[in-house]
Amino acid sequence: MNSELDYSLPPAVRRIATAFRLTGWVSFWIQVVLAVVSSLVLLFALVSIGARTAAGGANAGTGVGVLLALSGLVAVYISIYWAFRYVLLGRRLRSRDASKRPSPKDAIQALRMGIVISMVGMLLTLFGGQALIGSLLGKALLQPQGNTVFIPGNINQYVEAFDIFIVQANTNTLLAHFVSLTATLWLLRVVNRA
Repeated sequence: MNSELDYSLPPAVRRIATAFRLTGWVSFWIQVVLAVVSSLVLLFALVSIGARTAAGGANAGTGVGVLLALSGLVAVYISIYWAFRYVLLGRRLRSRDASKRPSPKDAIQALRMGIVISMVGMLLTLFGGQALIGSLLGKALLQPQGNTVFIPGNINQYVEAFDIFIVQANTNTLLAHFVSLTATLWLLRVVNRA
């Protein structure tokens, strides 16, 4: 039955439908893995920042950075939904009934929206990364250098492994946006070649 369907579809439509389905699934799963890891790290970060604020040692840049990183993460989840829409669009393109198939204009419009989602998410995530790195730089410049004896006091003034962990989560979010943007641009190329 599948080969019968393939012969009834024009080759360009068949190629575009396959590209939408496969690229949509690959983009979907890569983004899901990266988003879940980043979500867990940032959730842990929010709890830790709450504890640091209560202890009087939170850095303002870290809070803004985490807020922007969370905004970028929300955009990743929207992008994950959009990648799944690519899969559904690919399925609709394989429909026997030509009236049920989306028009090329609809496909290009979906791709344009995917690009906007990825670009806005990347921008938010980059701003979050800048705030986080600025916060870490401020901590690094204020802590004693060289063979200084550790003086107990406010432990939050020192760069901790946890701070680097937040930057890693932000980098994972940025990678998820890059995957989404790459997949969308690839699909746009496939549609334009047809």
